[in-house]
Amino acid sequence: MEEKNRGEKKAVVLLSGGLDSTTILAIAKDAGFACYCLSFQYGQRQAIELERAKEASDKLGAAEHLVLAIDLDRIGGSALTSNMQVPKGRSFAAMDAGIPQTYVPGRNTIFLAYGMAWAEVVGADDIFIGVNALDYSGYPDCRPEYIEAFEEMARLATRAGTESKRTLRIQVPLLRCSKKEIIQKGMALGVDYGATHSCYDPGPDGMACGRCDACLLRLKGFAEAGIDDPLPYHGKG
Repeated sequence: MEEKNRGEKKAVVLLSGGLDSTTILAIAKDAGFACYCLSFQYGQRQAIELERAKEASDKLGAAEHLVLAIDLDRIGGSALTSNMQVPKGRSFAAMDAGIPQTYVPGRNTIFLAYGMAWAEVVGADDIFIGVNALDYSGYPDCRPEYIEAFEEMARLATRAGTESKRTLRIQVPLLRCSKKEIIQKGMALGVDYGATHSCYDPGPDGMACGRCDACLLRLKGFAEAGIDDPLPYHGKG
């Protein structure tokens, strides 16, 4: 452990390199946490996000950044981890109508389980994750009742919870925020959104498609905030 981090409160931050998770890292840093960032190479087609996660962890002064490889593409079942088509050009009403093909079975549960393990090792009582119950494309593992259930499971499953009676808190400060509000929070904390990635189906050059659910929700958030999205998009001047 680095000497400068001794005595600081610690948190594991699940960092994808996207808009929400980068904002979460800035929030955790602003709250005084020494941040242990955890990212995953899980077979996702948008692997450029890991480059953005590395940039964010460096810029925002993470105590450590760990990238773990998990072959969720061998399981498949998602447009993000297989050759299944990524939905494009959907209305916001359609996004609210059901669970989309971009849902990755078990992803947040797996990620939080790794975060729980690392938190116990480094002595952190908090895990920050950028789940959102408003602009969340219908994912079931972004709901508040899911987060509450995971906290209870962590209490039962860890030595810290059973012997030391410590409580692992799953911090979800963006849970009930719109994309507009998330962007406003990040801008106030100096987040460089030009160095984030949101697209589910980027081109070979890493440029965002501008038509998938993630791009449309992101663009809507910036428009409502009255701010130009600094990212370039295919088909946009």
